[in-house]
Amino acid sequence: MNNSKAMEELEERIGYVFRNKKLLKQALTHSSFANEQKINKWEDYERIEFLGDAVLELVSSDYLYRMNARLSEGELTKLRSSMVCEPALAYCARDIELGQFIFLGKGEESTGGRKRDSITSDVMEAVIGAIYLDGGLDCARAFIDRFVLSDLEDKQLFYDSKTILQERVQKDGEGRLHYVLVEESGPEHDKLFRVEAMIDDRKVGEGSGRTKKHAEQQAAYQALVSRYRKEQSR
Repeated sequence: MNNSKAMEELEERIGYVFRNKKLLKQALTHSSFANEQKINKWEDYERIEFLGDAVLELVSSDYLYRMNARLSEGELTKLRSSMVCEPALAYCARDIELGQFIFLGKGEESTGGRKRDSITSDVMEAVIGAIYLDGGLDCARAFIDRFVLSDLEDKQLFYDSKTILQERVQKDGEGRLHYVLVEESGPEHDKLFRVEAMIDDRKVGEGSGRTKKHAEQQAAYQALVSRYRKEQSR
């Protein structure tokens, strides 16, 4: 798929067509790709990501302020941080398979950059910045509402899965919750970790990720979903 076709497909997925296609191209361009272009050098997403980060903070702050009248400033700040942190934005980016549309250099491509949370979360913010520049705040807000602030209850469960699982296990007096690394695979620059969530010697969940922390989060989330299903079937 050529670059124009890729951008058209992404526009269709997000429901927004850019008037200035250069903004979308810049938002999708990693510095490794930009540096490889000897002629007609492309701009990378770093400046536009800076702007998108600010727009995302404004829109998410406004949303949380209006929807949570009883929360204190500290509680609102903590909630916003969990919603717009790197793993959370990467989780949202996976919903639209944003990674497959990023323009990466050959070296970054070969080391798994397309699946790296740090890159996909940055591009998510860059796309927000590009939409803001192209269509204004209302268009950027519509994108954020649809792809970041939607299904917050389920996303919050994922973002805070380790904390929520720990609290429930302690409340029910089930035993000691801990995580066991059961497998580590892949080259040094692109490790994949597989972790099991255990209560004493009983496995309650399993997860994998590019970091141990993310694998533990996935395992805790699986354990919570499994517990919910059991509760619903009773």
